[in-house]
Amino acid sequence: MPRTQSPTTEAVSIETRNGYGTTLAAIVHLPSEFDTGTTHSAVVVSHTGGGVKEQTAGLYASKLAASGLVAVAYDASFQGESTGTPRQLENPHIRTEDISAVIDFLTTLPYLDNNQIGAMGICVGGGYSINAAINDPRIKAVGTVSMVNIGQMFRNGWDGSGADADAGSALAQGAGARIHDASSAERERYPLAPMRKQDAQNPEEEEIWEYYHTPRGAHPNAPGFMTTRSLNQIITYDAFHKAEVYLTQPLLLIAGSEDGSKWMTEDAHARAASTDKSLYLMDGANHMTLYDRQPYVNDAASKLAQFFADKL
Repeated sequence: MPRTQSPTTEAVSIETRNGYGTTLAAIVHLPSEFDTGTTHSAVVVSHTGGGVKEQTAGLYASKLAASGLVAVAYDASFQGESTGTPRQLENPHIRTEDISAVIDFLTTLPYLDNNQIGAMGICVGGGYSINAAINDPRIKAVGTVSMVNIGQMFRNGWDGSGADADAGSALAQGAGARIHDASSAERERYPLAPMRKQDAQNPEEEEIWEYYHTPRGAHPNAPGFMTTRSLNQIITYDAFHKAEVYLTQPLLLIAGSEDGSKWMTEDAHARAASTDKSLYLMDGANHMTLYDRQPYVNDAASKLAQFFADKL
């Protein structure tokens, strides 16, 4: 098993080279017994939709570092402490590219082995991590927790019961927001999570509201909404596009047995070309349980730490 240590952190700024000119704010989580004279494995940890690095992404990064890995939690372009306007843009293509931008940074560090870099994410960050691995073979292993393919979620709903054609109205809404934004300094907003308790349609959504808008997990840089114009990129996006061909890396996919969105994790597992893929459904957990509730987080983090130690 990976050794347990007390990690330390270092704040860094990562200049992206994706053509958008953004700079990512990131926290590098280092094992306490860190030695720059030896080479280490690293994992890029991507945050949830509407979230930031200080929330569940940072929690998982700290636990991976405690196992001896270097782990980087970062804020997506246009979000958190990272730069870029309009604020709260949730363009999945850019969010996927952000992961590769963090890897660009990691390859400049002399104490990291470029052939020992993995990626993981929570919720939509898990979907983006899969898409990044499809595009970027520098990613040698992928882990996900409560994974969401944001395109599937907006097309088909939380439980997968909706038809693709039903999302046409969202494309029209995004287009209308672009018209509005072109002549106004104010950007139209769209909730990524229930903004009020009464907006939740079921107990799981109520817990999503609780995490983002109460002391349980709220952070001032995580408002829980995106720009409405983001819908035009999200609706047609598939985080698993060409997974049947190019997603060949080892995979560990973790979801709760009671997670209404677990069908997306199951779809990723079915579609991946990888011959080394595992799906672990944590008994009794829902989508949000794996964000911050014990003993579930420790169990998931332990499995991820062992997975990355074995595969990287």
